[in-house]
Amino acid sequence: MVSITGKEMPRGLVWDDTRAFLAVARCGTLSAAASQLNLGIATLSRRIERLETALKLPLFVRQQSGYQLTEDGADLIEKAEALEAAAQAFTSEADLQTQMSGQVRLATAENLATELILPAPPEFRAQYPELLVEVVTDISTTNLHRRDADLAVRMVRPERGNVTLRRLGTLGYGLYCSPDYESRREATPDLGDYDTDTFITWGEMQSHLPAAQWVERILRGRKPALTTTSLAAQVAAAKAGLGLAVLPHFIARDAGLVCVDSDIGVDQPIYLVIQTDLARSRRIRALADFLTDLVARNRERLSG
Repeated sequence: MVSITGKEMPRGLVWDDTRAFLAVARCGTLSAAASQLNLGIATLSRRIERLETALKLPLFVRQQSGYQLTEDGADLIEKAEALEAAAQAFTSEADLQTQMSGQVRLATAENLATELILPAPPEFRAQYPELLVEVVTDISTTNLHRRDADLAVRMVRPERGNVTLRRLGTLGYGLYCSPDYESRREATPDLGDYDTDTFITWGEMQSHLPAAQWVERILRGRKPALTTTSLAAQVAAAKAGLGLAVLPHFIARDAGLVCVDSDIGVDQPIYLVIQTDLARSRRIRALADFLTDLVARNRERLSG
């Protein structure tokens, strides 16, 4: 049997100890993790110590402010989450799935909704025909704490609130343009500073986005060719040859655009965020597991 280290399963390794490890890693303190798992603090502490003993690795640095992952601990997060997903899939009951009904509200970015999530609902609906999924794409005004949504797939890590967090993957970005614009660039040699290029970027309301900030640094006071408030408009403008745009790899490539630079340092993590008090709901868990698997199946496409 294989452990979260990728080696033969050490003697004494217990799955519940891996759950304890993930809870402490996500919450940062024993008290918060114990509350989430409905355990005593002493019991949770013993499980962490038992896991460290079984793996022969220190997983946390104990501090007064909380538990901080060691380098070894951080390296095991993704493998532990894979075990978590496998355990959830193993324990699901088909007869309960077919009886599941009700409504789940999902908040997510428009680009993930239209290009990744929305093409998949027929598959989800086949499993849960009585479960209605409502997709909200205006996540800038969606707040899980106000119950605007039950769960969210987003690229910004929540810094506060009673939520359960899981990193699903990475959304990769690159610099793209149309084939026609690329041919014009070849006729005008560039020194790597993009001084002769025009750019398509975000409007003032979206200036906080990493892609917008990257373009602003490159322009150094120059005006862009066009600003928009939607990713779809940027893709259309880039296809029309108006200039360069910072776009997610999986969207730009599907649109037939040419990659000028595939690694510009603005990749974003993809997080699954659930209200903690709803995390055990069968409806929420069903959609959360489906989204986790969906991102995993498209991991390379998303990261680029």
